[in-house]
Amino acid sequence: MAAERKTLMSIFDVLTMLGGLCLFLFGMTLMGQALERRAGGRLRSLLGKMTTGRLAGFFTGLGVTAVIQSSSATTVMVVGFVSAGIMSLSQAVGVIMGANIGTTITAWIVSMSQLGDAFEAMKPEFYAPLLIGIGALLIVFAKKQGRKQAGEILVGLGLLFVGLDFMSSSIAPYTGSPIFSRAFALLGGNPVLGMLIGLIVTALLQSSSASVGILQTLAMNGIVTTNAAIYITLGQNIGSCVTALISSIGGTRTAKRAACIHLSFNVIGSLIFGAAGLIVFALSPELAHSRITAVQISMFHTVFNLTNTVLLFPFAQQLVKLSGIMVPEKQSEEEDDEETRTLRHLDERIFESPAFALETASSEVVHMGEVTLNNLERAVQTLKSGDTRDIQKICDTEETIDRMEKMLTDYLIKVDNLSLTEHQKLVVANLFYSVSDIERVGDHCENLAELARDMEKENFHFTGQALAELRDMSSVVVEAFRCAVEARKNGNMDVVRRVSQLEDEADNMEEELRERHIERLSSGECSTSAGIVFLDILTNLERISDHAYNLAGYVKDEL
Repeated sequence: MAAERKTLMSIFDVLTMLGGLCLFLFGMTLMGQALERRAGGRLRSLLGKMTTGRLAGFFTGLGVTAVIQSSSATTVMVVGFVSAGIMSLSQAVGVIMGANIGTTITAWIVSMSQLGDAFEAMKPEFYAPLLIGIGALLIVFAKKQGRKQAGEILVGLGLLFVGLDFMSSSIAPYTGSPIFSRAFALLGGNPVLGMLIGLIVTALLQSSSASVGILQTLAMNGIVTTNAAIYITLGQNIGSCVTALISSIGGTRTAKRAACIHLSFNVIGSLIFGAAGLIVFALSPELAHSRITAVQISMFHTVFNLTNTVLLFPFAQQLVKLSGIMVPEKQSEEEDDEETRTLRHLDERIFESPAFALETASSEVVHMGEVTLNNLERAVQTLKSGDTRDIQKICDTEETIDRMEKMLTDYLIKVDNLSLTEHQKLVVANLFYSVSDIERVGDHCENLAELARDMEKENFHFTGQALAELRDMSSVVVEAFRCAVEARKNGNMDVVRRVSQLEDEADNMEEELRERHIERLSSGECSTSAGIVFLDILTNLERISDHAYNLAGYVKDEL
């Protein structure tokens, strides 16, 4: 009977441990997502900083990981950015190093209750219910989105600590069991086994923060030896690479190399620290077998990543070369066309961060606009010169624009299903409209090319005055569309106002030129066939300016 009760208690404690772990993971995820939404545009702007240099990438990786509470998520995004061509491997090294340091924040949060008497009030049982209560009230009753997000942060933090408390309480009754002492003695005496255990647990949980949190929970109960904790933590750092490695499967060679850089960085650091640990523990057996605290695990976790970064940061290019050896080049690939480039850039790995996914979508809408702008300039030049050699190219580009529209629309649908703020949802909706407007401009470009083809077939030409008028109006329209694309790219209100001015000018010109042309038709200066084509050109140009105005209007709504 007693044995059955003991077994039942054991099952109950295991379930409590698992429940606590789930609460910990959920709380960490909820807090990270809420912090990310709270950061909003600030986090979005970090994408540009990532690509300015290795040092900027380092601080960006640190900041982003500290916000989203996951170095694995940051590294997966890096793999996506590298695969998309947004970031070079050299820049990726800095971001990866920064992410490894940023992930230590979670360990310090976990160990707050053991930082000393001054932090006695940071014990989960003291404040976690209060945090959850306040957070829940903000989520339910707050009107402003920012306060609701603050509530989510508080609830996430509270659940994280409740999960830790559950895990700790489930372990506490068994801290005196010989199995724990024997297990940690074995792991401490065998560095390879200790690192392997840390690697496997982290790989299964897909989170080094969670696996370090479990280790700290065990340490809070006084059952973890220093040598075992060191080796397990080193293995956990290696295990954090598994998510990125899995993510890179099926990606480009460059994406695989980015994942390999992350792996080599952590493996090299772990080997150095592992070897140093063997020497230190051999000289000081008392230290090796002493009990380690959660705070000390946080300190080692931080020191490891800081030291590893200091040691390897100057050798970033060598890490890139090493990744080239690990994932060798097979044969030179042809340069991507616009469609392929867009498809590569719309990498779903970036969904790890909705803010970055939205920025990527916005960048590709800008790219679609630039492709269309080039086609518009080509179509206008064909009309001006009468040289029809580019007509087929214009039509081919229009087909590419149509396919880009479909890819972007599909991608935006997926982005819209992510966890977004109200403003981000507005941006997504406007990007949907922007893609449609840009595609319509592409259609008008094709119409202009076809009109040029009709002129060649019918062998008629515009008068000098008509050509001059078309040059003037087309210049205004092209400039309006160029400014509209720039407004989406930079979010500049002055550029938005410039589009509005140019659109008004195009409308006035269209009316005036239409009246002048009717007068020329009436006086016999222009043939009827040429007149119809001229009016069709005016209509297409005026509609392009309308779409440019729409594009600028969407940006205005977001500012």
